[in-house]
Amino acid sequence: MTPPTTDAVEADAGAVGATAGAILRVRARILVAAAPYTLYDTVSDLARSGEWSRECTGGRWVSGTPRTVGAVFRGENRRGADVVPWAPIVRGPWTTESEVVAAEPGRLFQWVVRDSAGRRQDSTWTYEFEAAGDGCLLVHHYRLGRPTEGLAKIFRQLGPDGRRRFTTEWNRKLADDVDASLSRIKDIVERAAAERTA
Repeated sequence: MTPPTTDAVEADAGAVGATAGAILRVRARILVAAAPYTLYDTVSDLARSGEWSRECTGGRWVSGTPRTVGAVFRGENRRGADVVPWAPIVRGPWTTESEVVAAEPGRLFQWVVRDSAGRRQDSTWTYEFEAAGDGCLLVHHYRLGRPTEGLAKIFRQLGPDGRRRFTTEWNRKLADDVDASLSRIKDIVERAAAERTA
């Protein structure tokens, strides 16, 4: 299996609380033997995220038409004690709400994480699809500009050195998570295609 290629892993601890730059940013890509529309149909079904995500175990659409701009998805997540073990982060199960902000079949699917009041946060997940020969180049990235509600609570418990350390380690964790998701998506989609033609 071809491993994902991580194009950029960036962390700018100086951007904490600022509007410029990004606190966290990861981007990876992988070539998949499937059409862009097939891949789009798979990854835009956020309820299936548990099949490839390390933390999201699934969830359900709670408002709007699923997979369309404005639709809201409540994700169910679980995190183990071994993830950045020194940091004061949520362990075990928790939920998030995300709103779809771009839905262009075969080209782009994007959502932002909302806060507890239902407001959009500067926390964006994206899939991009580009035809490549008989397959598709699937790009997955995440960008965090300003701290989310949860991250702001974590940062309040850490001094400047702790925030820098957390940002560096969390960015590395996100890069690993994105790579793992892409590898699993590739396996799921290509295996399903092979079963259909067998």
